[in-house]
Amino acid sequence: MSAVYDATMAGGRAPARPRKVIEDSWRRLMARGIEPDTLPDPEVEGATLEEMRHSSGLMSVLEDLSRGLESLIVEGDNILVVADARGRVLWRAGSRAVLGSADRLGFIEGAHWGENAVGTNAIGTALMSNAAVQVFSAEHFSRSHHPWTCAGAPIKDPRTGHVIGVVDVSGPAATVHPTTVALVDAVARLAESHLREQHNRTLNSLRMVAAPILARIGSPALAVDPDGWVAAVDSLPPHNRIALPREVTPGRLLVPALGLCDVDPLPGGWLVRLAGDREADSGSQVALDLRNPEAPVLKMVGQAGGWRRDLSLRHAEILLALAVQRQGRSAPELAADLYGDASRVVTVRAEVSRMRKQFIGLLAAQPYRITDTVHLDVQYPADRMRLLPTSTAPVVRAARIGPPNSQPHQGGNA
Repeated sequence: MSAVYDATMAGGRAPARPRKVIEDSWRRLMARGIEPDTLPDPEVEGATLEEMRHSSGLMSVLEDLSRGLESLIVEGDNILVVADARGRVLWRAGSRAVLGSADRLGFIEGAHWGENAVGTNAIGTALMSNAAVQVFSAEHFSRSHHPWTCAGAPIKDPRTGHVIGVVDVSGPAATVHPTTVALVDAVARLAESHLREQHNRTLNSLRMVAAPILARIGSPALAVDPDGWVAAVDSLPPHNRIALPREVTPGRLLVPALGLCDVDPLPGGWLVRLAGDREADSGSQVALDLRNPEAPVLKMVGQAGGWRRDLSLRHAEILLALAVQRQGRSAPELAADLYGDASRVVTVRAEVSRMRKQFIGLLAAQPYRITDTVHLDVQYPADRMRLLPTSTAPVVRAARIGPPNSQPHQGGNA
């Protein structure tokens, strides 16, 4: 294999041909004028690691991937890597020794491991070939990777069939086993099954909320998840998915398949109604009801009806903090509000990300704030000392002794 590599890279006659998937990869790289011994160090993306992880669509299957491939890394010889659709490393797991070896290759979280960045490898080549692939020793385009073997398989979004990431197991070349790539591929398929089930659960939950609202409207409308997948429809032809803008806010917008529509938030999605000749809604009326000390609730009332959802203590604290600080809060400021520790920004970003998915259109970012089209009214208990009594958040402690304030919040300008 080394003789094949040396001859091919030198432009000579090789004693044998590499496997087709490897040969195709080498040809792509050589056609781009990339030299195997002069590849730059892997590029580390400017976006934060947390931002890349949350936008990847892979967070919900990370546990499935780790559990399914635990047997390959438990002995400490291999490293488990999950990368996004561009080949950027999002997560790594393995022993300290193998992680140290990966560090020396630049195989670190945040690094770009696509084929054009580091040559033939299981992550980049799986993305290019759209199939599971194992790359052994001298099959790597970069000579510095020859001590390694790796097996990777793409993970596809079951709704669209598009690749959203790659799972990879890499380690010393001596640890190669022909069944590794089959196991990695099987675990990737298991992750896709989990994503499919999760999507169905999300639509079913949204359908239960939307059904009585659609029945009350009595006019053309549908309920969709944040990506436009349809959970329920009334008085319209069946739709599987509608195209939504990247950033949707409550109000009136043009939907390509439907025309002008009024959009209202639902837990986990949107209510989309044909606008017709109706006046545009002035905004969503939302109440943060904290009157029951043991059961905080978020309620929304609009022209089409309303809904209510129980809140966790943490989510109630976040909404209270943003209602009190109406100009918005940066991640460090919100961390100080919740934990008294401005350094806990990763935890805050994760919590707010979950809330933005659960309550679509309610929160905006940079800074974190209540969306401009939402009118938020905080309803306090009669005895302010009974406000979220189990909370230790600084913002809640301050609100217990602060002046009553139940005026509605109108976006970031009120």
